Amino acid sequence: MNQQTSKTQQAFFEQSKALVPGGVHSPVRSFKGLHTTPRFFEKAKGAKIWDTDGKDYIDFCMSFGPLVLGHANETVENALKEQISRGWSYGACEPYSLALASYLVERLPHIDQIRFVNSGTEAVMTAVRLARGASGRNKIIKFNGCYHGHLDSLLIKAGSGLAGTSEATSDGVPKNVTDDTLILELGDLAAVREVFERYPKDIALIAIEPLPANNGILPQTLEFLQGLRALATEFGAYLLFDEVISGFRLGFGGMTERTGITPDVVCYGKIIGGGLPVGAVAAKKEIMEHLSPIGNVYQAGTLSANPLAMVGGLETLKQLTPEAYVALNSNAKNIIQLFTDWFATFENGRFKDLSIVNEGSLFWIHPGEAPKNASNMPAHLTERFYELFSVLLDKGIYLAPNAYEISFISLAHDKATQEELKERLYS
Repeated sequence: MNQQTSKTQQAFFEQSKALVPGGVHSPVRSFKGLHTTPRFFEKAKGAKIWDTDGKDYIDFCMSFGPLVLGHANETVENALKEQISRGWSYGACEPYSLALASYLVERLPHIDQIRFVNSGTEAVMTAVRLARGASGRNKIIKFNGCYHGHLDSLLIKAGSGLAGTSEATSDGVPKNVTDDTLILELGDLAAVREVFERYPKDIALIAIEPLPANNGILPQTLEFLQGLRALATEFGAYLLFDEVISGFRLGFGGMTERTGITPDVVCYGKIIGGGLPVGAVAAKKEIMEHLSPIGNVYQAGTLSANPLAMVGGLETLKQLTPEAYVALNSNAKNIIQLFTDWFATFENGRFKDLSIVNEGSLFWIHPGEAPKNASNMPAHLTERFYELFSVLLDKGIYLAPNAYEISFISLAHDKATQEELKERLYS
């Protein structure tokens, strides 16, 4: 703990540690490795967030991505208040999910149907079961450095380096689960073919973030993604695009639109709930109809298609016009330039080794050369990030508290916020 941690923040954290494992409800919030305690926040508006001491921060975590409009967007807030007056959970059919589903299906030509769940993890879990049930196969391919939530079969990292070998990232994942998950390196299309040729009738699914953004940002070539589409088709497997992060960030159609590649199944989350808990799995009708109650692949959820998430998501998406994406990308360009200039000049170039990978309104700060896959992460990434994070936190600038997490820019990071960011950086 250092001078940045107030007695109030420390007291909250001690109370939380007594009540909650590690003091947090999601591990990355713990500030693990940082020389201070987590900040406890009590309100937010626009591009700012306030802690319980009343200190404000320019926020680049943005709830890890859903808040593309900024915190407490007035239009979304009013719609949520109106919905609360009507009720906030029915456990029954309602029209609000139909409105959101119609809005999405009409604008996303690669899907016919969608099912809403409660998180990105749950969406991917459903997609994996759907692919296995529809194909009658068990094995799945995933890539080292892609995160698809904390379901057992995808909470796997690369093992010995041989194509198709794996070991669990977490305790509690049985070996018989990991045996059916085949791990490959991003960008290695030859290894994907090798694994398909080894298991030509056993692979149900290739799962990939088309823009890997949970282990830094690791952009992939169009040729690699096109190669995955071709191999999935050749060997009768499904291709899953996990667009929980990239969906509606790089344009309304996400990476699916940007690449022109049609996945068999796509998963969404974050933005489609406007900051409320949500996830979705979507595909063409002939695939989706394998789900219960008309198919034999079971999926259910008490709070699935929660009315608040449906209303919040629709009011968020309605504001994502072509003009909004121009403004969003302009905000990102200006903010990244501010950080880049400051890295070169702060304390005689203390951070001059840092660079930024940027895709749309997403960015990731790292030392040295940008890696192409998870096996080539920069040396001293964590140490350099901790140093930067501490300096920025003291200046009232908040990043996600982990070196591998990415940062998010919203429409609320406007010119006024950019001017304030510049003042804080150079103060």
